[in-house]
Amino acid sequence: MEHLFTSESIISFLILVILEVVLGIDNVIFVSIILNRLDKIKDQKTARRLWMITGIISRSLLLIGLGWLLSQKGKAVFSIAGKGFDLASIVMLLGGLFLIYKSVMEIHHKLEGEDPNATKQKTKKISLGNAIGQIMLIDAVFSFDSIITAGGTAKHVEIMIAAVVIAMTVMFLFSPKISAFIHKHPTLKMLALSFLVMIGLSLIIEGWDSEAAHELKLKNYIYFGMAFSFVVELLNMVMRKRMHTRVVKLNEPVLDEKNEDEFFEEAK
Repeated sequence: MEHLFTSESIISFLILVILEVVLGIDNVIFVSIILNRLDKIKDQKTARRLWMITGIISRSLLLIGLGWLLSQKGKAVFSIAGKGFDLASIVMLLGGLFLIYKSVMEIHHKLEGEDPNATKQKTKKISLGNAIGQIMLIDAVFSFDSIITAGGTAKHVEIMIAAVVIAMTVMFLFSPKISAFIHKHPTLKMLALSFLVMIGLSLIIEGWDSEAAHELKLKNYIYFGMAFSFVVELLNMVMRKRMHTRVVKLNEPVLDEKNEDEFFEEAK
């Protein structure tokens, strides 16, 4: 248990919680849009609680599976030009490529894509079963990002699971306020996506040569870059507030803070 309370483990835990919360808001928003299409408040409560429970369980199971994969290091599945690749290396390489691709595409959509709030279409009501099916599909897509991010940030499965559970709980309880804050400060979202590109690159390097990655202490550089960027952005936020500088708005759906606050209170 001592390895869970080292400075590196605590730092990775805090960074992972922040990343999961900031990047997981999109998941909450899309789920909320689906839930708002249900007729009955009772159905909305049931679907929301089911999403919370299944989301935590599925992510925990996937993280345990990821932990098992990482324990397979050294057991080569195949070799290329004399270099062996085990299951852990393959997952890291593919996960790193996926994370970089997804992050760059997400940055593009947030800055140059269509604004989902530009047109207010009349929402069509759906059944509880339909809503649960859509929620599970969306959650599966977002949970893959979440799991790869956790694997690239923390070393121990216990830390990954604890961070994901706390992040999901925070999102469930405070998502309207967090969504509004991030919408006011879009640089935080861009920084988080940029960090994912860095994490994706570190996964690729670790998957290709884990010993070299360990010797280079790549994660320490990533943590330093994250911390430094976050401090710089805090200073920028203070300056923008004093100077009333115009803030760029990202192309993303936004929760109505007042209505969603009431809705979440009822859902509890």
